[in-house]
Amino acid sequence: MSLSTDVLQLSATPDTCYWGYLDSGQAPVLEVEPGAELWIEAVTHHSGDAPDLMMDDGVRAIWAGIPEAARAPGVHIMTGPIAVTGALPGDTLRVEILEMRPRLAYGSNCAANWGLLYDTFGKERITIYELLDAVDGGFPTEARPVFGFDFTTRDLYDLPGVISPTEASRRQPFGRPVTVPVRPHLGVMGVAPAGTERRSSIPPGVFGGNVDNWRFGPGAVVHYPVFHEGALFYVGDPHFSQGDGELCGTAIEASLDVRVRLSLADSLSVQAPLLLHGGQWYTHGFGGDLDEAMRMAAEQMLDLLVGRGGFTRDEAYSLASVAVDLGITQVVDGTVGCHAAVADAILQG
Repeated sequence: MSLSTDVLQLSATPDTCYWGYLDSGQAPVLEVEPGAELWIEAVTHHSGDAPDLMMDDGVRAIWAGIPEAARAPGVHIMTGPIAVTGALPGDTLRVEILEMRPRLAYGSNCAANWGLLYDTFGKERITIYELLDAVDGGFPTEARPVFGFDFTTRDLYDLPGVISPTEASRRQPFGRPVTVPVRPHLGVMGVAPAGTERRSSIPPGVFGGNVDNWRFGPGAVVHYPVFHEGALFYVGDPHFSQGDGELCGTAIEASLDVRVRLSLADSLSVQAPLLLHGGQWYTHGFGGDLDEAMRMAAEQMLDLLVGRGGFTRDEAYSLASVAVDLGITQVVDGTVGCHAAVADAILQG
C-alpha cells in the first residue's frame, strides 16, 4: 500500500518487528513515497536488563509475541522494513534523522563477553543509566549511572532478550555521582543487503546495519546504496549515548522514537554508508581488523574527495593526510568499523 507524504507513525509490535536478522525476503510493513516523513518506534533488545524500568506494555508484547527460536542469528530488534516507492538497485537512499525522543527514561550498558577487555575482567556486568531532566522540553542532554550488577542470569549473555531479576538487593549503587553527555542515535539502520540469504544483524557492512556510529542521530543525513526494489529500510538498536569504540560491548541501550524523512538522492552515488553530520562528511570502513576497516574508510574518503570535491586522486591523497580525521567507530561487533571525516567546506570549495 502506498501512503501520502504526511507524517506517519510506525509502531513497534510483533507484526512490525523482526529480531536478529537482515533478510531481503522480509515483506515490507509499510510503503511510502519519496519525501515521506514518519515516526518510527525503535526498541532495544536489552530491555530485560531492568524490566521494571525499561519495559512498558508495548515492549512486553514484543517479548511475548516473538519466540526465542525466532531471535536469531543476531540479537537486534528491527522495526520495518519500509519500502520506498520507486527505489531501485543502484539508487541511493537518503535518510534524514529529524528528531528523537526517549520512550522511557532508562537505558542499560552491558560489559559483555564480546567486549574488548572481557579477558581482563572475566565477568559480565550491567550498569543502568537514567536520563536527567530535559531542557525546554527537548531531549535531555545528560544521563547518570544509577546502579550496576554482575550478570549471572546465564553463564554468558548469549541469548537475545534475557530478562534479569529485579531484586533491589542485587543492585549496587554507582560509586560516586557522575554525568555523561547524551548522544541519542540508532546503532542499527540501513537497507536490505545484497543477495537473498538471511544474515545476522550483528556485523555491519556496505548496506549499513550495526554501524554503531553515535553521529547517526538528530541532524544527521545518511546515504545508503540500494540493493533491492523499494530499498527495504529498517531501524533498530537505539542508544542514549556511546563513545567511539563501544569498548565494553554496548552503548547505553534504550528504546527511542525517531522521526525520519526518506528520499532518493539522484545526484549522489555511494558504495557504503555516507554520513553528513555537523558540517562534516563521514565515510565508513569495515573489516576483520582495524587495519582493513581503516583502509576501506580511507579509500571511501578518496572517492568522495574525487567524486564530490572534484580533486584529482593525487590531490585527494594529500588532502586526506592533512585535513581528514580517521577514527575508530566500534571494536566489538566481530566485523570492526572505522570512519573518516572531512569538512564540507573543503568539498564545496
